[in-house]
Amino acid sequence: MAQEYDYNPDLITVTDEEGNEHTFEILDRIENDVAKYAALIPVYDEAEDMLEDDGELIILRVEEEEDGETYLCPIEDDKEFDEIGAIFQQRLEDYMAGPYDNEE
Repeated sequence: MAQEYDYNPDLITVTDEEGNEHTFEILDRIENDVAKYAALIPVYDEAEDMLEDDGELIILRVEEEEDGETYLCPIEDDKEFDEIGAIFQQRLEDYMAGPYDNEE
């Protein structure tokens, strides 16, 4: 008997500086002593657009203003980006490996 899974992606809509809206799926979030971060992938309405995507994670820093507004910002520091990117990559690899990969 096949097991059924409910898939409810964690979607957000972001408005860029030019007023264009973009929808992303949040794949993972992490928080350290410095900041909060999110790993995203774009969500497309058209299959053709999905096929043209390069498949790279978008890693952004989560900034919260005093008024409660939340912003997603690029990580400007290369060292910080590399460290956070490596954490997300390892977590994604661990997740994709699944519980059965170590069985023989």
